[in-house]
Amino acid sequence: MKLNKKSPMPIYHQLYGILKEKIINGEYQTGSYLPSESKLAEIFKVSRLTVREALSELVEEGFIEKKRGRGSIVVMPKNVENLTGLHSFTQDAKLRNHLPGSLVIENKLVDVPPYISEKLNLPIGSKMVLLKRLRLLDNIPYAIEWAYINPLIDTRILNVLEIDMSENSLYEFFKHKLNIKLIYADETLEVAHASQEAQKLLKITMNSCVVLRKRFTYIEGNRCIEYVQSLYRGDKYRFTVRLYEK
Repeated sequence: MKLNKKSPMPIYHQLYGILKEKIINGEYQTGSYLPSESKLAEIFKVSRLTVREALSELVEEGFIEKKRGRGSIVVMPKNVENLTGLHSFTQDAKLRNHLPGSLVIENKLVDVPPYISEKLNLPIGSKMVLLKRLRLLDNIPYAIEWAYINPLIDTRILNVLEIDMSENSLYEFFKHKLNIKLIYADETLEVAHASQEAQKLLKITMNSCVVLRKRFTYIEGNRCIEYVQSLYRGDKYRFTVRLYEK
C-alpha cells in the first residue's frame, strides 16, 4: 500500500491506516516490534514527525505500546464497547466478531446482599440466584462477573441453576425462555484495584488497573431483575459513549 500525497486525508492518518492494516493482517504480529521511526520514515518517504503522529494514533487505539529505548511493540487491541446500548457480554462480543466464552465459578442460591435489597425490592433474608462467571473473549480472560438475579420477577428464573451457563447467555435466557423484555439499566463505572483472586483469574499483575462496573437492570413496571457487578481488565477494554448537546 502506498501513501497518496494528493489525497485530502492527512499523510500521517494514511500511514496510521496502513500500519493498522498490517497489524490486523498479521504482517506485524502481537509481541513483535515495528520498524524504528527512522526506518518507517525511510520506507514511506515521510518525515519522522509524520511517523510519530501515525504511531500516536496506534497507541491511542491500543494496537501498539511504546517501550523506552526499544521502540513500538504490537499488542492485542482493546475491545471497545459502546455504552449507549443495553447488551450482554455475549451480544457485545458477537457484534464485534469476537468469540465469547465463560467459565462458571458459582451458580447457586444466596441471601440477598443488604446493599442491593432495597433496589430489588427484596427483604433482607430473601434468596436470589448468584451467577459468577469468568468472561472470555477469544479464549482470553477479560472480566469477572457477579450477576444477582431476582427470582420474584418470575420463578422460572430458578431454572438458571440447572443450565450450563458457560454456554448460554443470561439475556438470551430472559428473552427467549422467559419472554422477559429488558427495558433499561442504570450503570456506573469506576477504576478499582484487583483483589488477589481477580489477579489470578484475569491473569494480571498486582499493580494492574481494573474497571468496576455496577448495573441494575429493569423490566416493565420499573422492576429490577438483576444487579451485576463486573471487573474488567483495564489493559483489554475501553468504553465509549456518544454525547449530545441538550
